[in-house]
Amino acid sequence: MIDTLIRQGDIFAAYRIPGEETAHILKQNDPSPFILQDISQLNGQQGYVMAPYHITNEHPLVMIRPDREALLPIPESAANETSHHPEYQQSKTEYESRFSVFKKALQEKRLDKLVLSRQICVNRNPEFSPDQAFFTACRRYRYSYVYLCHTPVTGTWLGSTPEILLSGSGNQWRTVALAGTQPLCNGELPAKWDNKNKEEQHLVAMYVKQQLTAHGILFSEEAPHAVRAGELSHLRSDFHFSLSAVSHLGDLLKRLHPTPAVCGLPKEAACQFILKEEGYDRRYYSGFTGRLHPTGNTDLYVNLRCMHIGQQLLSLYAGGGLLPSSSLNEEWKETEDKLQTMLKLIG
Repeated sequence: MIDTLIRQGDIFAAYRIPGEETAHILKQNDPSPFILQDISQLNGQQGYVMAPYHITNEHPLVMIRPDREALLPIPESAANETSHHPEYQQSKTEYESRFSVFKKALQEKRLDKLVLSRQICVNRNPEFSPDQAFFTACRRYRYSYVYLCHTPVTGTWLGSTPEILLSGSGNQWRTVALAGTQPLCNGELPAKWDNKNKEEQHLVAMYVKQQLTAHGILFSEEAPHAVRAGELSHLRSDFHFSLSAVSHLGDLLKRLHPTPAVCGLPKEAACQFILKEEGYDRRYYSGFTGRLHPTGNTDLYVNLRCMHIGQQLLSLYAGGGLLPSSSLNEEWKETEDKLQTMLKLIG
């Protein structure tokens, strides 16, 4: 079904909320996408959102109108599903060069934190099926938000992300501060975290608290705890709050995005630094995606562990937070580990 919708050029999104047993799909009847140029324009809107890291004319904020909706059963593992995934080779040299520039800015205290990401491209196998990749992700990554979105503006994107940007309904809302990364230990969450990971998560948590307070929101905070995301684990703090005006969710989202987990601190300076020095266009990677429904259920996630599905190439993305103490080899290894989330879907 998903493959057919893409071939027809339909505007649609399929998604599976963490822990649910079925997926959702919504489709827009109008062939023209609904385009916004500022996050605050989401105030009072309802639909499926695909927001870029940095809004431009080439990569605008897109909303899909939910003219038709349905539930999708998640099929059992396909007979031809494999654990093999494509091999790729990419020089570490360019990443090392970018890393040096980013770390120098941190050591000179021009910035407190930066996020350095990278992109790899894999040739698309003629037999690759977005439909099958989506449902494989639903089965494999039960505790992550899985989505597949297609519009003529964004192209086709598939992702499996652990990071909530804003979720809730009625009078119960939450956001999270998620940062720090470690592999699982024999399939279990690690018991110990080093100071670098703790500090990285602390910076994100402080930012979230500042933004909620500036928006006049009273909140409760859960202490940092380890959570699972595929074969990796992260530190997460949860923030719970009520909202008096759900018609202004766009204003809150504009405060929260981009969080230091995908950008850095101070926010504006870090964002501009990344746009200038990272060396490529993130497009919709590290933006946010999901269902916005002020009077229903809203589930918006930061667009991590994702790929753009092109006709010939699959473009995969991964990044990591840098502090003055960051190690080149450790950060490179972290991006390699994160890339596996999508690579395991395209064998």
